Amino acid sequence: MTTPAPPLLLVPGYMLDETLWDDMLPALRALGPVAFGDLAEGDTVEAMAGRILDGAPAEFALAGFSMGGYIAREVARMAPGRVRALALIAASSRPDSPLRREQRAMAARNTPVGPFRGLSRGAIVSSLHPEHAGDEALIARVRGMGVRLGRDVFVRQSLLERHGDLAQLGAIACPTLVVAGAQDQMRALDEARELAAHIPRASLRIIDGAGHMIPLERPAALAAALASWLSGLPG
Repeated sequence: MTTPAPPLLLVPGYMLDETLWDDMLPALRALGPVAFGDLAEGDTVEAMAGRILDGAPAEFALAGFSMGGYIAREVARMAPGRVRALALIAASSRPDSPLRREQRAMAARNTPVGPFRGLSRGAIVSSLHPEHAGDEALIARVRGMGVRLGRDVFVRQSLLERHGDLAQLGAIACPTLVVAGAQDQMRALDEARELAAHIPRASLRIIDGAGHMIPLERPAALAAALASWLSGLPG
């Protein structure tokens, strides 16, 4: 008899909301319940992780995308008895560089007055596979998530301290899947390999034809990777 997959809780990334996962939901819901983490509140990784735990099922599998990977790892460390498995998608254990921190802080300080228009076209395009750089519908979809979240969330998330946690990865005991886009221009494959090498029960999956935005660029491939991972979890 097949053991049912645990509920899957999905955590988005920087200035993204739960619609990030829309194209994957039919495949994921065929395996079991799906829930969503919200990063719209909280000024620290720990605060965001605590909010997710407050609304999470008693036990669950957890997938975090990009910035959400920092949050997901903190959730796994805070509640190891509740997190049955962990997936880290386009993620890194490295801290932000001083330059990147300053760029985000400057963006937060210099947000124009008036209606918030989401992330810039340049910022969005840099997260995509080069073949998708002219995909206006995809660019509009990413920008729309930021517009819905709004200026206050943009400022909070831009100022969030993303501390490196390489030395803490060994404390994550659950089965872990690390997923990377082969053409990710924001996160090097070495960052995914570091995660897989330092988390004791981790495996690595590289998805070809994807930049950073794997859930939007290669949703079927990512859903298949997550489905295979979930169905193979021990009972």
